[in-house]
Amino acid sequence: MLERLHKLSAKTEKYVIGLMSGTSVDGIDAVLVKISGSYTKTQVQEIAFETYRFPTNVRENIFRLFEMETSSSMDVCHMNFVLGELFANAAIGIAKKAGISIAEIDLIGSHGQTIYHIPSGETKSTLQIGEAAVIAHKTGVVTVSDFRTADMAAGGVGAPLVPYTEFLLYSGNETIALQNIGGIGNITVIPANATASQVIAFDTGPGNMVIDYLVKKITGFDYDKNGNIAAKGTVCQQILADIMQDEYVKTPPPKATGRELYGKNFSEKFYAMCKNKGLHDADIIATATAFTAKCIQYSIENFVRHSISRLIVGGGGAYNQTLLDMIAGYLPSTHITTHEELGKNSDAKEAIAFAILANETICGNAGNLPQVTGAKCSKILGKISL
Repeated sequence: MLERLHKLSAKTEKYVIGLMSGTSVDGIDAVLVKISGSYTKTQVQEIAFETYRFPTNVRENIFRLFEMETSSSMDVCHMNFVLGELFANAAIGIAKKAGISIAEIDLIGSHGQTIYHIPSGETKSTLQIGEAAVIAHKTGVVTVSDFRTADMAAGGVGAPLVPYTEFLLYSGNETIALQNIGGIGNITVIPANATASQVIAFDTGPGNMVIDYLVKKITGFDYDKNGNIAAKGTVCQQILADIMQDEYVKTPPPKATGRELYGKNFSEKFYAMCKNKGLHDADIIATATAFTAKCIQYSIENFVRHSISRLIVGGGGAYNQTLLDMIAGYLPSTHITTHEELGKNSDAKEAIAFAILANETICGNAGNLPQVTGAKCSKILGKISL
């Protein structure tokens, strides 16, 4: 066992699969990359990417796990292994898509599916499911999982973790920011010629989560394609001003959030506020979209000390043109671009991050940024399954 890990860590190039399911529960993002080196010498080549949609019943069951009224320890236990099988199938599928035998894959990094995250209180805690022992057994590949727990054990909030990988890939001679808009929005600011300890990162607030919930409630669709619904509406400035008094938005970093704060309960309250004001459906979606954009503006103007030359937007929100237009309107002096405009894949970004973090773990490198997560020290992240 130890000899296998030693040989793996010594390889100068590795085929690594990254697996990720986010707060939007769209499906399993699977990416195959070739990684050479580690830490600041890390080089990544994307080979293949695919999102494997969850079967409808599985997606519905995952959403039930988010709510205490509809979940149980038995359900969590069962879904942990169900998702382990699905994550393993995704790994096998992406290798097949790339025309590479699963036996040639060196390493898998699996974030799993977050079920609950408690970043504050006396005992901070988090739970991601998608059993890594199942993934390792079914694929035969060394699997690193459960990345957030080591940071939280050291007093951190367990998120965001992607900024470490962004520092490895994007640091240079200009100050840039990377804004991911998944279910939750998170920003990473990398000052010019920065060291790892100078990186700033935190969750800005809701990303697509509130928008998606309201679109589903109002139209039955899963999301607002290209922001077409929001584009037809008018933002209610009074509701926007009221909702911007949200405690999380005003809290300085380090901080992280999730569905526990911006899920069903928050979205229903937001919907009720809008209906009480007599807003039409498109106005509700437009105002929710503006809330996400305004949180990004507020975060940059209040918590970032550096002048940003470029804001690179990734995640599903990068495909919402109305949202991008709103961000640009709120930040007129900042050049807004997307990963696609840079020749990169927004959808693959987080899966690539966990492939990189798995490589860092195997190479014995810490994968968190204490100033970002609030941890007392740097930690090697993840648990290894063989």
